[in-house]
Amino acid sequence: MSRNKYPEQTLEKILDVSTKLFIEKGYEQTSIQDILNSLSLSKGGLYHHFKSKEEILEAVMQRRAQYIADMLEELIKSVKAENAKEKLKKILYHLSTDARTHMLNSVLTSQVSNPYFVVGGLKTVVNMDAQIIGRLIEEGVKEGSLQIEQPVLCAEIFLLLLNFWINPALFGRNYEETEKRLNYLQSILCTLGLDIVDKAFIDNVMSGYKKMGAFEEGV
Repeated sequence: MSRNKYPEQTLEKILDVSTKLFIEKGYEQTSIQDILNSLSLSKGGLYHHFKSKEEILEAVMQRRAQYIADMLEELIKSVKAENAKEKLKKILYHLSTDARTHMLNSVLTSQVSNPYFVVGGLKTVVNMDAQIIGRLIEEGVKEGSLQIEQPVLCAEIFLLLLNFWINPALFGRNYEETEKRLNYLQSILCTLGLDIVDKAFIDNVMSGYKKMGAFEEGV
């Protein structure tokens, strides 16, 4: 039997196809056989990289986390604004409208009852995303566009509330309850000196949740 000369390409194809199927069919409804059929790959070829569907999902989530971290770094370098505060607002707006982020988040929505993946998401927010956003807040403090005593801690609070406390799928909330919490988050951030959330951002977040089907069914 010939050996796969391009294992990294095969790994990426598995993740690409699996992500597509998880989004289209849902994680629970996607079988290993579905993935194999879409790839025209043998079970041995798949199990060389992943031992289970859960391992594939974990890799998909890790790739999502890296995608967002890389995008944040790139946006910080490329986005033009008069100061760090305005740059942060533009970056948040971009994230809230990024189609690929919304698609990948729909995979996460199916796993809100799985504590393993929820805890993994919490760690990613604190250890990766908040560190990147925190550096930009620090820049704003130095130049005077933001007044924050603990930039990184503030970034952690903001992202944890935004990604988890606000998440309607995690708590089975409807549209109105979620919007109420986003508006309250806006007032909390203003109190902390981080007034970076506006109506356009809130509308985009709500629209993203709606597209993902994250609201409690029937509301």
